Amino acid sequence: MQIIPAGKKLVLASKSPRRQELLKQMGLEFIVRIQSIEETYPEGLEGSAIAEYLAGQKADALSATLRPDEILLTSDTVVWCNGKSLEKAADEAEAYRMLKQLSGKKHEVITAVCLQSTGHREIFSDTVRVHFRELSDEDIRYYIQTCKPFDKAGAYGIQGWIGMTGITAIEGSFFTVMGLPTHLIYERLPLFGSR
Repeated sequence: MQIIPAGKKLVLASKSPRRQELLKQMGLEFIVRIQSIEETYPEGLEGSAIAEYLAGQKADALSATLRPDEILLTSDTVVWCNGKSLEKAADEAEAYRMLKQLSGKKHEVITAVCLQSTGHREIFSDTVRVHFRELSDEDIRYYIQTCKPFDKAGAYGIQGWIGMTGITAIEGSFFTVMGLPTHLIYERLPLFGSR
């Protein structure tokens, strides 16, 4: 089923293979256009506000390249635990610290999306609660060495080994945790053409 408004082309601003695969699985045709940004945000932002701000910043970086027949989709995922955003881990030590912090706890994963055309912008987000069992040091080290989760917020991917073995429950959409709230894109993208 085609949900991209008639006469429009979808542009995905993400090099994430997971986001690209999810859009393909939804049956959407798109082109990829990337402009790297420094993923920083104003002090005082929390949770969904961080994800929405960064999704907007990614759209700002490409808005000048948009043609009238294009809809740009940008996205950002935040892992929010104990009042802090867990970003992408810079190295093994940082990944270990993040996973140790998530071990045995519940945290939130927030994914924001920005849809942008030459005349309209819409930003929305979805929040999911994720429960981790207690992870042993051996579990954490095995995962880091085997899966190298340095391109993932919070140093983990729900679709990989740690998700299969460490997550005991999720409250919300699996795909939001993976990097795109596909159910919200399905609802909102068709309406975007009428704006």
